[in-house]
Amino acid sequence: MTTNQLSHHSPVFGPTSPAIQRPITEANRHKIDIDGERVRDGLAQLVLTLVKLLHELLERQAIRRMDSGSLSDEEVERLGLALMRQAEELTHLCDVFGFKDDDLNLDLGPLGRLL
Repeated sequence: MTTNQLSHHSPVFGPTSPAIQRPITEANRHKIDIDGERVRDGLAQLVLTLVKLLHELLERQAIRRMDSGSLSDEEVERLGLALMRQAEELTHLCDVFGFKDDDLNLDLGPLGRLL
């Protein structure tokens, strides 16, 4: 297959996009189109998704410990208060960045939704 044929069809990925077909020149070699606001929002969404996942794991662990009786009443109270404050802060941060709960529930394809 010649270079010209490779630029229009990939045996693995099929037809290539015009951006891939465009030859790399010195002028566009280091040019990356980055929108700072989209990068910020994407990073915020990723971080908040991870925080929400950790929060849910902590809640499940707290429930297991309460059910097993390994926590005193005072520990249950402190743990519940801490988890409630954490949930409130997560909600506040979602409001700041304009995310809804569903925005943090990433689609993992065949594995389903994250949360």
